[in-house]
Amino acid sequence: MRQILPAPMLALSLALVAQPALAAPAPKTTATPAQPATAKLADLVRAVDIPYERFQLANGLTVLVHTDRKAPIIGVTTYYRIGSKHEPRGKTGFAHLYEHLFFGGSENVPNFDIPLEGAGSTATNGSTWYDRTNYVETVPKGALDLALFLESDRMGHLLGAVTQDKLDKQRGVVQNEKRQGDNQPYGLTRYAQTDGLFPVGHPYRHQTIGSMADLDAASLGDVRAWFKEHYGPNNAVLVLSGDIDAATARPLMEKYFGDIPAGPAVKPVVAGPVTLKALVRQTITDNVATTRLVRLWSGPGLNHKDTAALQVGMSVLGGLASSRLDNALVRGKQVAVSVSAELESYEQVSVLEISMDVKPGVSRAVAEAALDAEIAKYLASGPNADEVKRAATREVSGQIGALEVVGGFGGKGATLAEGLLYSGDPAAYKRDLAAIASVTPAQAKAALNTWLKRPVLAIATVPGKRTMSGDQLGGWGDEAQRPAPKPDAKAPVPPVPQSPPRSAPPVAPVGELAFAAVEHATLSNGIPVSLARRSAVPKVVINLAFDAGIAADSLNTAGTQGLMLSMLKEGTTSRDATQVLEEEERLGASLESAAGMDTTAVTLSALSANLAPSLALMADVVLHPAFAPSEVERVKQQRLARLAQTLANPQGIAIRAINPVLFGKDHPYGLPADGLGDAASLKALNPQDLRAAHAQWLRPDLARITVVGDIAMGDLLPQLERAFGQWAKPASPKPVKAVSAAAPTPNPRIILIDRPGSPQSVIVAGRVLPLSGRDGGQEALDLANEVLGQGLLSRLNADIREDKGWSYGVQSVVRQPLGARSLLVVAPVQTDRTGDAIKAIITDMKALPAAKPVTEEELQRVTDGNIRGLPNRFETNAQVLGAIAANERFGRPDDYYTKLPALYRSIDAKLLNEKAAQFLQPEGLTYVVVGDRAKVEAQVKELGLPVEVR
Repeated sequence: MRQILPAPMLALSLALVAQPALAAPAPKTTATPAQPATAKLADLVRAVDIPYERFQLANGLTVLVHTDRKAPIIGVTTYYRIGSKHEPRGKTGFAHLYEHLFFGGSENVPNFDIPLEGAGSTATNGSTWYDRTNYVETVPKGALDLALFLESDRMGHLLGAVTQDKLDKQRGVVQNEKRQGDNQPYGLTRYAQTDGLFPVGHPYRHQTIGSMADLDAASLGDVRAWFKEHYGPNNAVLVLSGDIDAATARPLMEKYFGDIPAGPAVKPVVAGPVTLKALVRQTITDNVATTRLVRLWSGPGLNHKDTAALQVGMSVLGGLASSRLDNALVRGKQVAVSVSAELESYEQVSVLEISMDVKPGVSRAVAEAALDAEIAKYLASGPNADEVKRAATREVSGQIGALEVVGGFGGKGATLAEGLLYSGDPAAYKRDLAAIASVTPAQAKAALNTWLKRPVLAIATVPGKRTMSGDQLGGWGDEAQRPAPKPDAKAPVPPVPQSPPRSAPPVAPVGELAFAAVEHATLSNGIPVSLARRSAVPKVVINLAFDAGIAADSLNTAGTQGLMLSMLKEGTTSRDATQVLEEEERLGASLESAAGMDTTAVTLSALSANLAPSLALMADVVLHPAFAPSEVERVKQQRLARLAQTLANPQGIAIRAINPVLFGKDHPYGLPADGLGDAASLKALNPQDLRAAHAQWLRPDLARITVVGDIAMGDLLPQLERAFGQWAKPASPKPVKAVSAAAPTPNPRIILIDRPGSPQSVIVAGRVLPLSGRDGGQEALDLANEVLGQGLLSRLNADIREDKGWSYGVQSVVRQPLGARSLLVVAPVQTDRTGDAIKAIITDMKALPAAKPVTEEELQRVTDGNIRGLPNRFETNAQVLGAIAANERFGRPDDYYTKLPALYRSIDAKLLNEKAAQFLQPEGLTYVVVGDRAKVEAQVKELGLPVEVR
């Protein structure tokens, strides 16, 4: 995959929503609430439908077309039947390496991303897994010809552009992707899992990322041969989903793909589950804060008769929030801070995994005994009917939600492609959902006993000094006896015959953006309500937002908002935690709460048919949390464990450090961005503190409700009125956060945080900007930042990742809270290039615009690309809700996004250069570097800035 930063890093650029706090709870009652009437599971399954048409070209390329006219966009989803399971000894990692090379340009197109992003494509990405490699982009309707031209050019006209230089650069990127994964807590456990489950030579044994030795040994001749053997049209499935039909699609497919010759068929792989001869135990010491116990078995492939029953059974055991393991080990015996159980299915095998993070202070022996006893107890009893139904409802509700997306990795195009590729039927999802909906408790019990009573692989990852190295892991498994051969630099590379040149088609003009109409109303207690009605899927999303957020902790104790929000689903005055979670699952609903920097919100995603009871549950959770002392203490211990885990993660360490450095401890924005507070502040919090914070911040005069989905305002308002209209505001004045307070004078320096043994350094640099989030006219600054560091084509990423190969991805972010904005640059880089990477960041920032002003190509990419890509940004209910909430937060009109194209068209390169010169320069940056001090300190001391070691 080409995602440039892991989720913790990307979170820096997101304005997270948060959960609500409320008035004092009502007296405790013991009555169990009546069970709400819910939609029938069979009716929900019937609602999942992706009609398609199918045809095949003479060269064997299979094409599926799904028509969805809700927006003028089309998902282009291409699957190749080639994954890591097809790799022979000595070539591990080749499929994934070639996925990266596939984006490096063809014989007729120097770079695929530039024209695609300029055309407004989103979700332009690729990924590799055991069974396949896929490529996805979602484009405006007028850019379909361009997308098909590009996909056909790399399918049929790529080899001449695969050079030694490109191979070397992408090899470096992939190796840094491997280092980045290895550098995480528990990052080496994944190698032990497949190594332990499968023997040497089993196709599912080695990791998709491969081994460093095999990646080093990959020659230009090798990768060219790999392409010829595997990437023919007869080994591909291409899905067009969206504003398209088969009659339109067929001539386009013939035009662009018809002349590509078929290649050799990919040979079938023989693989299946493996039963261990006896129990296998392994202990791994790693830089982790909490012992993790894992139980693993290999299981059947996704087309096996037991797969649906296993999926449901594992969900009941440890997938549901109200799972057996959660109730027994987290809420019950309290020997764990988190548990999970899942079935991860592949085409020919699966992995059944049960995981438990041991509560600090609990002995490993006690935890293991408790875990194994619960597994044995569950196998003896099996799930009950209500558990099975809740697990099935959750699965079906999730698939209904996926119907909103036409392309991408999890949308309708991918669903059809995977059904055909793995099961021979694009509509295999119907069979799978029907099978899940029909699973009985007896079937689940029988399947679980068949597969989980075999010998288990038991792995414990315990805190300590890391003794394994990812550089030696991920390969075939017999490298000690048969090391990878060194590439022969003198080996001749067969010439590639050049095909006639092809020219890219133009992009048709994009019509005016049709943003959802927004209706407004007010509840009787003054809470404003905004609704955008959308009927693409039978779901509704409701966001109840409060003017609070992490910044509210500046008036309380650090970590208060996060802990208070974590308690909302842990029991109300009429339901205990298990009842809350079971009802949520029974309804197929999802209740989430979170705190961003300025906003706290509770968000409900519900099936339209179950909205009334789902909204009643939401109201109970928001208005009447119990804050029971025993539950508060348990959840507090979980958050302390989460804090410890964050402090073992290099990204988490860097992210936590930057806000206090930039804003100081007395500013509302000077708190760590994860909202966890610190160990002392968390330990100090008690139920009374949480009740007080709930009453202080979750109040109707700080609230706003935003709704998007399949409901009319006339039907919505009475339900909202019943749920929240009688909620009276308190007599106390509204609290005020001092977000406009001045930040401290910048103190540029390098703060080096020692993390011995790290294969990468994580660099986070930042400074406060003289702007607030509500200042108007900042679109040009955001576009200038896209040129500098936002996205794969940005200058920072193009230099440090694509050209130098020192990183898996570099990003700059201009954060937009309500108060002062700040500039961040985030760069995980290989350890031996830490100092050089900081030099490159400084050089690239100074060059914009002094030495290298914004080019016409960059201007077109960030202006036209954003204009054409606007329909993609509002494909789902959640995306529309986020846009409406942002307009409300920043005081923008409802038609802001419809007017945005005209605003972008008015921005020229001169204005982008001015914004870059004013706000995106390296002067005043403070750098936080998390890495191995012994290897990094000398590098950073050469940079001429003061170095502070922590």
